[in-house]
Order: sequence, then structure tokens, then C-alpha cells
Amino acid sequence: MNGTNVVMNGGGASRTVLITGVSKGLGRALALEIAKRGHTVIGCSRTQDKLNSLQSELSSPSPSSSSTHPDSSSSSDKHLFMNVDVRSNSSVEELARVVMEKKGVPDIIVNSAGTINRNNRIWEVPVEEFDTVIDTNVKGIANVLRHFIPLMIESKQGIIVNMSSGWGRSAAAQVAPYCASKWAVEGLTRSVAKELPSGMAIVALNPGVINTDMLASCFGSSAALYQAPEAWAPKAASMILNLTVADNGASLTV
Repeated sequence: MNGTNVVMNGGGASRTVLITGVSKGLGRALALEIAKRGHTVIGCSRTQDKLNSLQSELSSPSPSSSSTHPDSSSSSDKHLFMNVDVRSNSSVEELARVVMEKKGVPDIIVNSAGTINRNNRIWEVPVEEFDTVIDTNVKGIANVLRHFIPLMIESKQGIIVNMSSGWGRSAAAQVAPYCASKWAVEGLTRSVAKELPSGMAIVALNPGVINTDMLASCFGSSAALYQAPEAWAPKAASMILNLTVADNGASLTV
């Protein structure tokens, strides 16, 4: 039985899922959870040692995952990890080329790469820091869409998930660049939803308040009061794997 016919926990047959920002936080937790369910993960980030660590972890299956999911391959070539800077159009272009060569068109793309400014009033945020937030959170998604949507259109299917935030639907002091970037993600998603052909969908997904490095930068030690990425990932994975074309343009929350 080949992998495409094996039924997987949370969303039918085995899928190929591209996730950006897999070196830590939500991206890493989601990659591990989706791989555990037997799906193929394509992951990218800018941190090679953390990519190597994730690759090693996924190449050593736990007994529970291999017995539950017969397609949970232990081979190191099941998944693909690349050092990519989503802020760079040429870097994402190379990602698309390699993905097509090695894995084909992803079934699902999760734009999870993101960053936040250090708490500061807008006039005190260094220009380089503002640019980094916008370049990563907004232009990074646009670069992925630019190179992968045409491939998905050719295959006449595909689901795209853009990680948003509660601060993409509300506002807070000290994080204006981040709020602006996530409001942009919401608007970008709704606009692109109107451009996609039938058979495809794009959604904005607010992950909720999770104890990540980014939350700690805003909330300090009180970030520990919120759930860990590992506790969040099962629910998020189930939601993402069960998205359909009917969800196109939606603003969802885990």
C-alpha cells in the first residue's frame, strides 16, 4: 500500500505539508505533530543547527507513532528541510525549485515564520527592527505565495494557512509593528482568497495565546502561564489537516 492511500489521523490520506519557520515555537511543534500523524513535512528556517536537530528527531520514530501510523517512515528522506530566509524572494524561489524536484507540489502550506519587535512605542522602534517585522511577517508570506500558488494552480488544488494573531484583529501598545504586520496578513489573505481558482483555499489562522519566545518578549515571565506549543499542536494540526475549499477567505482561531 503506498503512502497516498494510507488513512491518517486528522484529515484523510497522507499529505505533503510545507511549513515555514520550523526551527522553534509553533512551527516546530506543528511539524513534529503533523509528521507523527504520518504526513510528509517540508520545513524551512534560517537556523541550520535547529533544522538538523528536527531532522534527527523525525528520523528516529517512536514505537507509538510507527505502530499507530504504518506510513510513519523512519527514513531520513521522507521529510525535507532547507535553510531558507523567507524575506528573500530568491531564497523562496530556490525553495520552490527544490520542493518541486524532490517532493512535488505541497498539499498544504503553513506560513508560520514570524517575528515581533521588542516592546517599544512606535517612534522608539529602530527602523531596522520595523523593517524586519514587516519583511518577515508580510513580505515573507507574499514571497511564498508568489512562488507556490502558480504550482498549486497547475495541480488544481491546495490549502494555504497564513499564521495571524489576535493582534491582527485587535491592537495593543508597544507592539505596533507586529500588529500592523498581522492586520496586513488578514487583509492579504482575504484579498488572495478572491483571486484563487476553485479547488484552492487560503485562510488566516490565529493560533491563540501560546507560550513562545515571541510571547515572552511581550509578557515576560507571565508567558509561562499560557499553554506550550506542544500542547497546542494536536488541536492546530487537526484543524489545518481538515480545512477544505469551503474555508477559503476565512479568519479562523485554534
